[in-house]
Amino acid sequence: MSGRKRGRAAAAAAASPAPARQAVLSRFFRPTGGLKPGSSATAAADGAAPASASAAPPASPKKCLRTKTVLKSLEKLKQFCCTSALAQNRVQTVPLQERFAVLPKCTDFDDITHLRAKNVISSEDSKSHINQKTLSDLSPFGSSCTGNDDLQKTPDPKPSNKRTKSIYTPLELQYIELKQQQKDAILCVECGYKYRFFGEDAEIAARELNIYCHLDHNFMTASIPTHRLFVHVRRLVAKGYKVGVVKQTETAALKAVGDNKSSLFSRKLTLDDAINVDEVMTDTSTSFLLCICENEENVKDKKKGNIFIGIVGVQPVTGEVVFDSFQDSASRSELETRILCLQPVEMLLPSRLSEQTETLVHRATAASVRDDRIRVERMDNVYFEYSHAFQAVTEFYAKDAVDIQASQSFSGIINLEKPVICSLAAVIRYLKEFNLEKVLSKPKNFKQFSGEMEFMTINGTTLRNLEILQNQTDMKTKGSLLWVLDHTKTSFGRRKLKKWVVQPLLKLREINARLDAVSEVLHSESSVFGQIENHLRKLPDIERGLCSIYHKKVSVREIKSIKTDNMEIPGWLSCLAPALAQGMILESWDRVPHQASCVEIGDKTELFKDLTDFPLIKKRKDEIQEVTDKIQMHLQEIRKILKNPSLQYVTVSGQEFMIEIKNSAVSCIPTDWVKVGSTKAVSRFHSPFIVENYRHLNQLREQLVLDCSAEWLDFLENFSAHYHSLCKAVHHLATVDCIFSLAKVAKQGDYCRPSLQEERKIVIKNGRHPVIDVLLGEQDQYVPNSTNLSGDSERVMIITGPNMGGKSSYIKQVALITIMAQIGSYVPAEEATIGIVDGIFTRMGAADNIYKGQSTFMEELMDTAEIIRQATSQSLVILDELGRGTSTHDGIAIAYATLEHFIRDVKSLTLFVTHYPPVCELEKSYLQEVGNYHMGFLVNEDENKEDPGMKYLPDFVTFLYQITRGIAARSYGLNVAKLADVPGEILKKAASKSKELEGLVNMKRKRLKCFTKLWMISDGKDLQKWTDEFEMEEISDFSS
Repeated sequence: MSGRKRGRAAAAAAASPAPARQAVLSRFFRPTGGLKPGSSATAAADGAAPASASAAPPASPKKCLRTKTVLKSLEKLKQFCCTSALAQNRVQTVPLQERFAVLPKCTDFDDITHLRAKNVISSEDSKSHINQKTLSDLSPFGSSCTGNDDLQKTPDPKPSNKRTKSIYTPLELQYIELKQQQKDAILCVECGYKYRFFGEDAEIAARELNIYCHLDHNFMTASIPTHRLFVHVRRLVAKGYKVGVVKQTETAALKAVGDNKSSLFSRKLTLDDAINVDEVMTDTSTSFLLCICENEENVKDKKKGNIFIGIVGVQPVTGEVVFDSFQDSASRSELETRILCLQPVEMLLPSRLSEQTETLVHRATAASVRDDRIRVERMDNVYFEYSHAFQAVTEFYAKDAVDIQASQSFSGIINLEKPVICSLAAVIRYLKEFNLEKVLSKPKNFKQFSGEMEFMTINGTTLRNLEILQNQTDMKTKGSLLWVLDHTKTSFGRRKLKKWVVQPLLKLREINARLDAVSEVLHSESSVFGQIENHLRKLPDIERGLCSIYHKKVSVREIKSIKTDNMEIPGWLSCLAPALAQGMILESWDRVPHQASCVEIGDKTELFKDLTDFPLIKKRKDEIQEVTDKIQMHLQEIRKILKNPSLQYVTVSGQEFMIEIKNSAVSCIPTDWVKVGSTKAVSRFHSPFIVENYRHLNQLREQLVLDCSAEWLDFLENFSAHYHSLCKAVHHLATVDCIFSLAKVAKQGDYCRPSLQEERKIVIKNGRHPVIDVLLGEQDQYVPNSTNLSGDSERVMIITGPNMGGKSSYIKQVALITIMAQIGSYVPAEEATIGIVDGIFTRMGAADNIYKGQSTFMEELMDTAEIIRQATSQSLVILDELGRGTSTHDGIAIAYATLEHFIRDVKSLTLFVTHYPPVCELEKSYLQEVGNYHMGFLVNEDENKEDPGMKYLPDFVTFLYQITRGIAARSYGLNVAKLADVPGEILKKAASKSKELEGLVNMKRKRLKCFTKLWMISDGKDLQKWTDEFEMEEISDFSS
């Protein structure tokens, strides 16, 4: 063998990796179908190396060292490159179903198989119980791996934890166990002064919260400070994540003297006051949990898409519970109406729903509500089966059915529709996870959403078209009817006003009662109402606070805020008790438990001033005082030792009873004293006596906190007996706030009190659009218009006119004034007489629904079909430009036939906007019922048109925005094109083509008229006369 060959062999022998190193490299460079670690090829290589070494002279130490260094660098470089590549492709390598799965290490996703195998080896060697439990929890992850038998032969290159013989730390093991129980949640784990995220939770938190994420031991981790918990939790929930807060259930001082002082802090998923009190006190948003259940219909209805649906909506923060059951069509318009009105933040759904319902749910959750995304929680279909649901509901309510009243409530629950019971059972099961099921314990507080005999029907389409809750531009409240009416001062008043707006009343007596209350406030000269308004402005969200107390989720600060701000209520509200509050508020507030007077500051240990009824707390405080006195007495002894009669204890960063000595005098300190801290100038010490007693004092203080917390929960439990009566009082306060708001609306402009009647009529004198009137302000006055519809005479208005002439604003104005009147509000008009309307149905606008796979015209006709099914003779129907989404002839035919159906069969009050002149001919067939109207305008003749080059230009139209009798023959669409800055050449061509088409149509009309006259001629003279006239018309048409 030559020297060069022998050198290469020696280098190869020196560079031959050990088995452990080979195992490490195999993690990154696994051959596809090649040799496994420990195979014969490896053995052969190991055997060949000594033979080569014996045949060759030993290499020089310098060269050998250099070779090893190069190989080590190469190995590190390969490892770095592989890790980086894997990190970039993480999303593709992790299966979707294992998104929240606990991973052994978040950086090396391709090596999970190896690491799991190593966990098995270390667990078998240690025989540790806790490790066996963890690996049994993780067994589903290892079951899908291949080649584990071979991999178990690979030695573990990682150092194991000396105490547990595991690659996991105790905290990581605890996290794994918690994560197995809450796989679909992001867990925030309390660790001292911060909350930590682990694994993929940490990566999600880093991405969504813009915080730092890094590798710590076996998991990626990120952390947030404890005082910012509520902010970050809210941000995660707003983005659609489910978040769990894991808190420490042990304190450091008590743990130090306990039996488990050397073990990990115990932690559990908690539900308490991780909220911002100021935010809760001012937040007015609704937070409904909405559960939807479908009832299987017959095959015929299933093919059509019709289905019977039951819903249950729960708002845990206010205690409100609504339910409903209804038959819905394939468009799911009824369900959409309820979703739009309730605006849920979370939906509880079965795992399988019909295709139409799933489509609606996807569309609803895709849109944001107050910048929050609607969460969807799925539950197995077995929990929605009627047999299972009936048993669950019965077990929940039967235990409380001990008296006659409770038995009647229980009977009312079990007699609900099947899909409602199924939804209720699912909600009960879901709320039990959060200890919030008590909100469902009083069935008498349940309210049905669709009270057909109580509230006007306003479906989801009408809510959008009339912009009742939000405008259609940016989906904000400003520009909506609610924005105009909302002058409330309290959060609970604002929520009640929203219910009033979407549920106008049908009973004449109730409407007039509201109007009487508004009139009394409006015309009263008493200063009392101003004082009441000022007090309302100062109130926090009592409704939410009471519900938090009821669920025992209230913080000390929150209840202090509620109690402090409401102490004055009985005094200033007594003047309203006979008329508005009926004494309920005064009566309810007197029932508040006596412990409420102890709520003064945030610390629970200082809540209970009179300790007569709390002997345990008194005993604990006495013990604390005794230890504190001992430590203070010890100060005299310290002064003697240090020969400093003015020496005092100092407290720094929460550390108490420290003796502070200058560094120059440290030599006089006894050797058994414990140094606590120091600076450049001073050092601080604890004597052995202080060390012992200070430890005991901290233990007593922490035990006092636990004792006070237990008494605090007892107080909250006692409060539950008064919760419902106090809620009634708050509802009366909300009503007062709404009445004051409507009175403020009546003061802001020329509003009048509407006259409500049972007969079918809408008579408005000089009415104005309430929203546009406010938006224009005093600078630009809105042009008022009158309306006169009556069931006994003219009940249909066919409205034509130029584009942008104000037709849509006019018909919206009529509908909004009607809604305001039935809410109990004054209306923007000089006079208004409104007959009770049972529902308002609208078909307006043009927009397709790509998500549903429906064209613009399909959407238009589906809305129209829904109106035809639901409208009655007591309804107000508004159809805007029906039939424009198809050819002219088909559009005219559909519009004509539909309008005639409403005139002849439905007999509802109808406003019909159209650009089709043939539809206006219905006035001739129904003279008494139908009237033709148009929006007034002026056509200005342009003098420049005398110029041949300017002959074909659009007419200049001046809009008068005034409703006028008669038909508008033209729509003047070219004028709108001119206003939209369409290029002049296109306008000229369009105007020329318009004149040409108009001439052809007029010629056809004249010829039809002439030949109709010819058909009636019976003698020669008349025939000759007709011939001469026809020839003259032909000549004039040709010359033109």
